[in-house]
Amino acid sequence: MNDDIIRSVTCIPMRLPFHHWTDPPLFAGRPRTTLDSALVRLETQEGVVAWGESYCVEPRALEAIFKTLIAPLALDKSASDPSLLPSMQRTLHNLGRSGPVVHAMAGLDIALWDLRAKRAGVPLYELLGGKRRDRVRAYASLLQYYGDARLLDTVTTQALQEGYTEIKLHERGSAALSAARRAAGEQVPIMVDTNCAWLPDEAPEAIAAMREHNPFWIEEPLWPPEDAGALARLQQSCGVPLAVGENASSAHALTELVDNESARYVQPSVIKLGLTATLGISRRCDGTPVVCAPQVAFFGPGYLASLHLIAAQRQEVSLERLYVELDRTPYQHTVPIEHGWIHVPDTPGLGADPETELVEGGFL
Repeated sequence: MNDDIIRSVTCIPMRLPFHHWTDPPLFAGRPRTTLDSALVRLETQEGVVAWGESYCVEPRALEAIFKTLIAPLALDKSASDPSLLPSMQRTLHNLGRSGPVVHAMAGLDIALWDLRAKRAGVPLYELLGGKRRDRVRAYASLLQYYGDARLLDTVTTQALQEGYTEIKLHERGSAALSAARRAAGEQVPIMVDTNCAWLPDEAPEAIAAMREHNPFWIEEPLWPPEDAGALARLQQSCGVPLAVGENASSAHALTELVDNESARYVQPSVIKLGLTATLGISRRCDGTPVVCAPQVAFFGPGYLASLHLIAAQRQEVSLERLYVELDRTPYQHTVPIEHGWIHVPDTPGLGADPETELVEGGFL
């Protein structure tokens, strides 16, 4: 019997209650009080368990996708078969080349990498090219839109006091960046994620107003995000590095951004595209002016997969850490953030499995 045959693939919704020191942000017209993703649990016939993570807005919808589409195609297949995921992608392509089905396969892809590394008895970074750094800097990513100078000052100062040395804002105006800059000082890198705030003819003026406050990058500046031509023109003219990729419609779209040097930073998300595609994009950036800075705003196995990738890739970048107060923090004891740094785990696979209370407890 082939001992890497897949016995089960299960989607486990993970809802993490959070607080970010102000009123809950609205999402789809409702207060957002939890950060939701989905754990992906893969088990082989020999009893080896591996973990992945999928992006999701509605965990119940992703559960249905796993039950009706992903599991039937993966069960009883060899986990080491390199054609497994590509064949699933081709089978399901008519359901869309981005969106929940692709996000589900991304979670399975991460779990397959975790399994390979566990079976080989090596940390994941060894399969990604080897470890180039023992620790990775984390930056504090403030949850979107405080819109209040006093709150921005308070939260920015709090993050810096905890040891973070880089800050990301989710804001759209120069006044917010000015407030954070006053709190942080001139030497602290501050990124600004606008969440696709501006049409192409609006962006130059908005970015020009921010330039005096020295943003490290402006992230996702344009709507629609897939307008690569407008993005390239903006990057050439605005005088500030741009970062994009979280909203990329496919790995192919991100590859084109790299090849055309349409932005200074590309940000593939492993829980949307998978680790295989993200690794390919990272390697595509080698020898170009474009830097791969994986985007990871959640807290599960995708976070650890991004950590291993950054530890292995040529270009050193910082890892995003959504700066909120969680009721329960995954990997708090196994892979902690200490004074703004994360030590890369050396145990086989991702380096840690999700805590039992997250899988079985009341946080789902």
